[in-house]
Amino acid sequence: MLRRFTRAVVIEDEAHLRAAVARIVRRQCSDVGEAGSVAEAKALLGAAPPPELVIIDVRLPDDSAFAVLDEAARLSPAPIILAMSGKASADEAFRLAQRGVRGYLPKPFSSQQLVASLDAAFREMPPLEPVIAAWVGHVPMRELQQEVRRLMVREALARTEGSRSGAARLLWVTRQAVQQIVRDVARSLGGDRPAN
Repeated sequence: MLRRFTRAVVIEDEAHLRAAVARIVRRQCSDVGEAGSVAEAKALLGAAPPPELVIIDVRLPDDSAFAVLDEAARLSPAPIILAMSGKASADEAFRLAQRGVRGYLPKPFSSQQLVASLDAAFREMPPLEPVIAAWVGHVPMRELQQEVRRLMVREALARTEGSRSGAARLLWVTRQAVQQIVRDVARSLGGDRPAN
């Protein structure tokens, strides 16, 4: 069963398909933004909190999905991304995977296929390479290393339903190491208390 999540963005220039996809996503998420262009998508991605899920058409009227994917890769935490297209070439499919896209839906697709893709995307470990590649040149190496640690801890906590001991076992570190990273994240967000 697909878990509930906080915020999603559906990016598709065809209004009927966009509304249908958003309606399905709303079963698991109450805050679903809809965009019909790259410009609208970038505005939605810039709003807080960052989306946990982005579903995007590969070909949009004002640019390609790759312009949005670059923007999404800089979000922290990076969202799960699914791409959909009726015409994506093999080269585009390869480039989508390089950019961290976790699933690909060839159009037309059924609601069952969309739900199955979402479920698979949320169950699989996210690839860190696209996220790290997007940060290179934008942040110093030390910051990049800290972000990788935070990403790994955040994913381990998600996989163990917030258990710091469970996350420590997954990462092969001490519980204190996980606790320290959680404290550092809370401090960087301006909070006094450690976040789960």
